[in-house]
Amino acid sequence: MAEVKVWFDEEGDFLEVTFETTPATLEEVGNDIFERRTPEGRVVGFAVLNVSKHDKNELLLPLSVTAVPAAGK
Repeated sequence: MAEVKVWFDEEGDFLEVTFETTPATLEEVGNDIFERRTPEGRVVGFAVLNVSKHDKNELLLPLSVTAVPAAGK
């Protein structure tokens, strides 16, 4: 089972969530919101800059996620 990794840098006001550890790049998809994508285009995480400036009750993440069937299913 894959682990979700969450990292928050309070001083830098930066949040990063990673679903899979693999080579990927960040692409901005919204105001201070980034997708972490593999070269094939799979989303394997996201990052948010200036977290404290976003609505604390509702953070909308405009991510485009593609579901991939589990191996052997």
